[in-house]
This record gives sequence, C-alpha cells and structure tokens, in this order.
Amino acid sequence: MSWLSIVGIGEDGLDGLGNAARAAIAEAEIVFGGARHLALAAPVITGTPQAWLSPFSASIEAVLAQRGRKVCVLASGDPFHFGVGATLVRHIDASQMVVYPHPSAFGLAAARLGWPLQDVVTLSLHGRPLDLLRPHLHAGARILALTSDEKGPAAIAALLTEAGFGISIVTVLEALGGPNETVRSQVAMGFALENVDPLNLCAISVVALPGARVLPLTPGLDDGLFEHDGQITKRHVRALTLSALAPRRGELLWDIGAGSGSVAIEWMLADPSLKAIAIEADAERAARMARNAAQMGVPDLSIVIGTAPEALAGLEAPHAIFIGGGGSDPGVLDAAIAALRPGGRLVANAVTLELEALLLAAYASRGGSLSRIGVAQADAVGSMTAWRPAMPITQWVWSKP
Repeated sequence: MSWLSIVGIGEDGLDGLGNAARAAIAEAEIVFGGARHLALAAPVITGTPQAWLSPFSASIEAVLAQRGRKVCVLASGDPFHFGVGATLVRHIDASQMVVYPHPSAFGLAAARLGWPLQDVVTLSLHGRPLDLLRPHLHAGARILALTSDEKGPAAIAALLTEAGFGISIVTVLEALGGPNETVRSQVAMGFALENVDPLNLCAISVVALPGARVLPLTPGLDDGLFEHDGQITKRHVRALTLSALAPRRGELLWDIGAGSGSVAIEWMLADPSLKAIAIEADAERAARMARNAAQMGVPDLSIVIGTAPEALAGLEAPHAIFIGGGGSDPGVLDAAIAALRPGGRLVANAVTLELEALLLAAYASRGGSLSRIGVAQADAVGSMTAWRPAMPITQWVWSKP
C-alpha cells in the first residue's frame, strides 16, 4: 500500500492544488520540502514539517526512515521532470507512492511564450555545468533552461556570446505562476538585467552569427573543433569508428589512449544517456581533453590519467572499447578483451605495423571483421593539385560472445 505522497506545488501555493493534493498534505504525519514549499503549504500542514537536509542524500535517507507512516514530500512543479520524484523512485517502488503533479516550470514557460513544448529543448542547469547547452546551440533552436540562481541568466548570456550566438534572445521568466511573476527579454551580447529572482528559467531563441561554434549532429566533427597536438583520430576515420562502436542508449565506453578525447566526446554527444571514460597517460593531453569536453558540451567525460593496462583496474566494466593509442603495449589488448561486457564491442585502429600485427593475430584467433581505411585529400603540388594520402588505418571490430 502507498505510504508516500508526492505533491507538486507551484508559486501559486495552495490555490493551485486540487482537493486530493491538499488532503495528502493535511493527512501526512510528516511533510518534507524546501523552506519555500513548506511556507506555501503551511496553512494545511497538521503533521511535522521537515525542511530538506544537507547534503540532499541525507534527506532521502530521512524519507526512507519514515516508511510505513503517512509521509508527504513537496516538490517543485512536476516531481518527475527534473524533480525529486525521479530521485525517490530509485529507492521506493512506484506502487508505494501517490503523485500529484503540478504544471512544471517548462510547461508554464511554454504557455507564456506560446512555444509548442514538443519542439523545445528542455534542460536543467540547476547545479550542473552551463556547457551542457553547447550541443543544442543551432540556429532557430528554442531552449528552456532551469538555472541555479540569480547569476544563471547572465552566465548563459556570456556563454552564448563567447560561442558566437551573441544576438540570441534570452528571456528570463522569474517566479513563474506566483504573484511576483516577471518576464523580461534581452539580447545575449547586451545582457544587463538586474535584480533577477533566484527562482528563474531562461528561454533562449538561438541566432547564430557567422563563425558560430555549431556542433553538427552527425559523427565525424571537423578536426578544427578540437584542441589537439596531432594526437587525434581524424574526422573521416572517427566517423567510421563511431559507426563500428555502435553506441546504444545508456552504455559506457572506454577510450584507451584517448589523446584529444575526440572519440569519447563524440560517443557522448550521440545521446545524453551515454557515458565514457578516457584513459590517457600524458597529463598535458588529459588537461587538453578536459577543455575539449567542456567546449563540446560533455563536461561529464571521466578522465583517468595513467597507462593501460594498469590504469584499467577497478574501472566500471564497459559496453564498448576503443583502442587508438598504446594498443601495442604489452597486455593492453588482452586486458580490454577481458574487461568488455558480454555482447560488447571492441574497435581498435592500427597505424603502426606492431599494432597491426596484434590485430591480425586477434582476427585470426577470435574472428570479427578487419578493414583497411585509406583517406586522401586534394592538395597543391607546385602549381597543380594531386591526392595526398593519409597513413592507412587497419581497423579490427569484434563483439564479445
């Protein structure tokens, strides 16, 4: 039987709640919520109010400790859209809770602006890096982004300006649904709003200036988008490599000998649910990789500084592995094969004869597929033009039984 009620509440307080939601608050023996929410619901709370603890994980433990009693949790708007409901359901079966959603901040903002919500990118940047915006910055895009505080809108405007989207329109919607609701718009490059309410959401109408840093939606991004010292899987080979790695929702990639991190970064760009661990022995390259990850909008890329196979010990088992650099070092290929989850994919690219020999032996003993990749670019030869070939790549692709 359900013992937990989760009530979404907005800035309109009790006026925006139905009778069932009000009753859930009134009948609860203990009511958890933020100070603002507890104040909004105070007139009907008859049990013990409990403000969220710090760290928030302690609050979840406190809720779980009350299992069996009548408990109510107050949440912002829709509890299952970037809300506390999504956290609680990891610990409590849905059959044990009753949820009363309220219109989310995204829904309210879309209603104010007349934006069809199904055509809008919705992001929570509350306590998260603003760089997560970058993959969505395409001309004509509409983005709704929750911020952490009153400084968030100015920081978003600064990022847009730096990335070449300075004439985008940033609309700040403050205290949505309440008596102090305010909607104000400015051009990103001239953003100067003052006295912004900490409870705000930014609506961004994206306009790209010439030279804006737009991240295309297909694999094989231009090499010039990455900071590198020449240690990079070039775009044509990278596109083929990502195709062979075949990312699937929720999977983890190991990028061994990651260099600039280009493969791991593009893996993560394929879907927000994807994760990657980049293993790189050179600390300078690792720092460069972290900058690339931020600039590409995947700041959550995990970077391990160390030499394989030793650096692989203790890492979460991957669904896919890419070996670009250091694959010929003793034990690397065997360690990768051993660590790969059943059904996982391994892709190894060889430029050197030493690694190619290992891949030929692996293909002979384990099967998979072996390909030879050759790319040539037109280049000037004196006053004329000729093909200038890049070093050929031997690529082994193998799926673990």
